[in-house]
Amino acid sequence: MNRLILMRHAKAERDSGSGRDMDRPLSSRGVADAGLVARALADRGVRPDVALVSAAARTRQTWDAAHDAFGDVQVAIEPALYDASAGALRRAVEAQGDRAGCLILIAHNPGVHQLAVELLIEGAASPTAIERFASGFPTGAAAVFALDANGRASLELFLKPRDVGGGAEA
Repeated sequence: MNRLILMRHAKAERDSGSGRDMDRPLSSRGVADAGLVARALADRGVRPDVALVSAAARTRQTWDAAHDAFGDVQVAIEPALYDASAGALRRAVEAQGDRAGCLILIAHNPGVHQLAVELLIEGAASPTAIERFASGFPTGAAAVFALDANGRASLELFLKPRDVGGGAEA
């Protein structure tokens, strides 16, 4: 794998019909934001060939709103990614090995945010790059990392929905 995209699910409704957090759907703004961020990534030549997606409704719907921008992508819906820690997310990514040239992981905070910060620190990112993540990892945002031959990550791009005309920030 030479590129990793970490994406937090887009803006979701506060509640679900079932009362279960896992069943919360995206808001209409979330659907729009996911599509905007995906198109912005694709326009910049960032297109995954494998997607790992949490089994939660909001992450699956984020993928549904985003996938048309990317073309043919192998998708795995993974229950273990729901509310997973940074360590669990990292293990899921590493388990893919060389299966993907570019992998997108769509999951939840705080795991996505923590993994992004860990990758920045391990990759000896500048304080300025790390500071960009100090305010969090908003819904619908995507961080793109280039991976060298040793697996060391360097940040290529961090897109928030508001950067591409969207509105989700929470």
